[in-house]
Amino acid sequence: MVTELGPGVWWLDLGMTNAYLVDDPGSEGEDGEGNSSETDGANGDGEGRGSLTLIDAGTPRDTGTIARGINEAGYSLSNVERVLITHYDMDHVGALAGLSGLDAPVSVGAADAGLLQGEHPHWANRKGALQLLTDPLVAEPDLAIEPIEDGVEIGGFRAYHTPGHTPGHVAYVNEARSAAFLGDLVTESDGELQPSPWFISYDTGEVAGSIASLANRLGDFEICGMGHGVPFVRGGSDRLRECADEVRSGE
Repeated sequence: MVTELGPGVWWLDLGMTNAYLVDDPGSEGEDGEGNSSETDGANGDGEGRGSLTLIDAGTPRDTGTIARGINEAGYSLSNVERVLITHYDMDHVGALAGLSGLDAPVSVGAADAGLLQGEHPHWANRKGALQLLTDPLVAEPDLAIEPIEDGVEIGGFRAYHTPGHTPGHVAYVNEARSAAFLGDLVTESDGELQPSPWFISYDTGEVAGSIASLANRLGDFEICGMGHGVPFVRGGSDRLRECADEVRSGE
């Protein structure tokens, strides 16, 4: 199911997890003419389009749902110019290898990039042990993998290293769309953001620190997309700050 959260921002509800699609007006071709917008979309003319970004990629069984969702939003997989991965987990990278027609670079936090390139998770950590169990289900994608660091700009997005759930976890913010995509740094429950729970986190102390740091670093934004739960269409930065306040009060 695809839901438009705001102009140029769609939520791909995959059931078990979330993915997002962003038509970014701030990342047109280098010549400023928006070359990517002239590709084939459902409306045939691509008028008013920027650069299309897929954020996270579900489980291996979500390939059809993702492709249909992108089509329902008015695009095709061939229109996707970049994929932004918040972190390496089977339910966020599992469909990458099976998305026929996708030919785009994949950006992922540097500390998680090796796992997407065939390295094995480390069993000694509880998170690593969970990843190791699902590792056989994840095929290595035949796509360019681009490890990224904190603060890098990718199209119209800025990446923020937010370790804790995984060592290489990254949040992505698009100011033009007033949208932040927080992956599994937090989850949504009953209309509130909660920190990533301890049993699926690499380091809960780092989770708390990343939430507080990110809330301090970001300005106001409306749309807030997370890996699990119902995204917010307004007041996203307020929700994040409330979560950060709760984390600080519990220290």
